[in-house]
Amino acid sequence: MKKTKKLVLFAMFVAIIGILFITPLGMIPLGAINATTMHIPVIVGAIIMGPKFGAALGGVFGLASFLKASFAPMATSFAFSPLVPVPGLGRGSLWALVIAFVPRILIGIVSYYIYAIVKKASKNETVAMGVGAFAGSLTNTVLVMGLIGMIFADDYAGVVGKAFSLILRSTVVVNGIPEALVAVIISVAVCKAVKKAVGVRADA
Repeated sequence: MKKTKKLVLFAMFVAIIGILFITPLGMIPLGAINATTMHIPVIVGAIIMGPKFGAALGGVFGLASFLKASFAPMATSFAFSPLVPVPGLGRGSLWALVIAFVPRILIGIVSYYIYAIVKKASKNETVAMGVGAFAGSLTNTVLVMGLIGMIFADDYAGVVGKAFSLILRSTVVVNGIPEALVAVIISVAVCKAVKKAVGVRADA
């Protein structure tokens, strides 16, 4: 795919992330956590355009997460923005930027490389897209919650009112797996449609 087409697609995916950011469809509050669909444009962009563009789109997702936490904070938003004070500390933590950005950047990288590996091994484009999307989505859930557990476990558990181990399990099972399955369905369909629209063979 030519670089011009990639830049146009990149701009389109940034716009989609922006739309999801300013509408309720992007981050859906579920108690103390948010279910998200904003990782899907990152996954699709990575599979179609490669890991560099995927990582950049992940950075845009991370920025949206930071802005959401900063200017429409929830009880647990201190984990995603240093502008929100950590409970009992009276100030924010710069580690929140790591949680907001690093897992989201890695969505694009993991999605592409898992897709590429599975495609090479299976010779099946659809399977590769699905596995890449599933892996990318779980990368977000597992790394976000894992980093929160490493950095803010006690503070997060105190706000939610449950042991962090229970929060982690419920988030992965109740949020992470359904999000990943939705990402597979949508990502495969959109990847095929976009590839067809820009003149890239579905098995290319």
